[in-house]
Amino acid sequence: MEWFFYPAVIAAGFAAGFINTLAGSGSLITLPLLIFLGLPANIANGTNRVAILLQNVVAVGSFRRQRVLDMRAGNMLALPAVVGAVIGAQIAVNLDEFIIRRTVGILMVVMFFVVLIKPRRWLEGKTGDEKGFSLILKIFAFFLIGVYGGFIQAGVGIFLLAGLVLGAGYDLVRANAVKLLIVLCFTFFALIIFMLNGQVQWKTGMVLALGNMAGAWIASRMAVRRGAKFVRWFLLSVLLVSGSILLGLSGLLIGLFQ
Repeated sequence: MEWFFYPAVIAAGFAAGFINTLAGSGSLITLPLLIFLGLPANIANGTNRVAILLQNVVAVGSFRRQRVLDMRAGNMLALPAVVGAVIGAQIAVNLDEFIIRRTVGILMVVMFFVVLIKPRRWLEGKTGDEKGFSLILKIFAFFLIGVYGGFIQAGVGIFLLAGLVLGAGYDLVRANAVKLLIVLCFTFFALIIFMLNGQVQWKTGMVLALGNMAGAWIASRMAVRRGAKFVRWFLLSVLLVSGSILLGLSGLLIGLFQ
């Protein structure tokens, strides 16, 4: 990698770390950049996990110091996610991701309206007349999310937030803290799979991680300081943009104005 690409990689990592900490889908920025720099898609996918891992070390530590992280629940929900992520990472070594990207794009658009229509649930967490998922359903849901996270990473934070808010009853700030702990756990194991298959470029991954860690630190403090309302609007913006990118609508919209 030429020296003049380093600032761009760090800047992209900062944006991704910020987005990943408050919502998810930051890898939609870093994965295309790594591919543009000449990395094959599978190596870009593996290299990106280095930055994700270190980003979440910083973010989890920050949320824990601010006393908004439920470590016990996070560790419990991380177990099925880790199992799923190992399976997903094995699949990702060779599988084409086009159909999955389109499917995830549709799900993000659906989730945009879910977050928009029921703001109280996302801002305040579980209310007295609402029940979360059963333990078995939680385990199954987080296993499936782990499979996806091990496979491609981009967007996994969105699905974790949905599971933690709608299924476990957290508000968005506390859900983000637990989300990052879960991602930290399963990214560690997913990264090992990519390493064993020779699909990690460490130098580029560490440069990217510098930006991710800085973005994560700032975003984690902002989430606690500005509260769930701010996080909800940020999440809505990310859902709309990410869904458009994954469905290929962004290129269509740009073409209409040319």
